[in-house]
Amino acid sequence: MRPLEGKVAVVTGGARGIGRATALRFAKDGAAISVWDLNAEGAQETVRLIEQAGGRAMACVGDAAEANQIARSAAATRKAYGPVNILVNNAGMVGFYKFLSITEEMWDRMMQVNIKGPFLCTKEFLPEMLEAGWGRIINISSSSAQTGAKSMAHYVASKGGVIGLTRALAIELATTGVTVNNIPPGFVDTPMLRESPVDVDAFAQTTPMKRPGRPEDIAGAAAWLASEDGGYVTGQTISVNGGRFLT
Repeated sequence: MRPLEGKVAVVTGGARGIGRATALRFAKDGAAISVWDLNAEGAQETVRLIEQAGGRAMACVGDAAEANQIARSAAATRKAYGPVNILVNNAGMVGFYKFLSITEEMWDRMMQVNIKGPFLCTKEFLPEMLEAGWGRIINISSSSAQTGAKSMAHYVASKGGVIGLTRALAIELATTGVTVNNIPPGFVDTPMLRESPVDVDAFAQTTPMKRPGRPEDIAGAAAWLASEDGGYVTGQTISVNGGRFLT
């Protein structure tokens, strides 16, 4: 039996990069996948790749930081597959701006997407996890929240909030069968990274492994946290970063 057989997983930001890799890995491990993203074409492509490999998946197009759109996508997911057991809060945005150029509107949008979104999605699915006595919440944070990063104050603050939310929820839910953990990717070769002002290949040479990570590296850690093998792990920051930040 595959480790996630019979489970239902929602992966936000599943149209590309880490979200797509996680959706593909969870499907390979037996879960039915609901791929959430604003990018309809990308979400459908993730579904196509899962189905091509023999898995089950559906796409929900919407904003994972808007309560009404979350409710709509959640209802469609439950109608197709039943209660959700696993939530990966991966949808997010990034920004590279010096602190004094960050406007209040830019700050608010970053917080809405990167921290309010996971809060709302978790609120949506936690009741059914508690009713089942089993659930996995996996938040994708950022290594920048561990190390700091210049010209990213609003992004770093939002991802630091994700780490704090993870710890608080983990303690609150420790006796319920629901675990809450976070993975802070460190320099992973995704479309978002390639679209940033970072020289990916040059920066890779400054890291211990001399290469960027792969989305599949994050997906592997998430798959372990989602499985029964990860059932005694909660409140943890699982740093998948090639040695960039050590704890």
